[in-house]
Amino acid sequence: MNLLEEALAGLQSITARASSESDQVTAEVDGNGTLTGLWMDDSISSLDARTLAAMITSTTREAARLATELRTRVMTALQDGFGRV
Repeated sequence: MNLLEEALAGLQSITARASSESDQVTAEVDGNGTLTGLWMDDSISSLDARTLAAMITSTTREAARLATELRTRVMTALQDGFGRV
């Protein structure tokens, strides 16, 4: 039961952030990959809409990828724990 509780707590606490190469956009997602924060530098006003959209999308995708890695670690620890029981 403790293994499951630890895994659930671990999954619920996952947040991951990624920034664009230029640091103009930062995205944060939770363990489900849901966008929970988006920050943009004032300098984005000089970007055209397509460039900005691509930057937001790629930055959010990277944050989701990082969250997936964290989620995988939690689930691997849970599976390993069951192997010891």
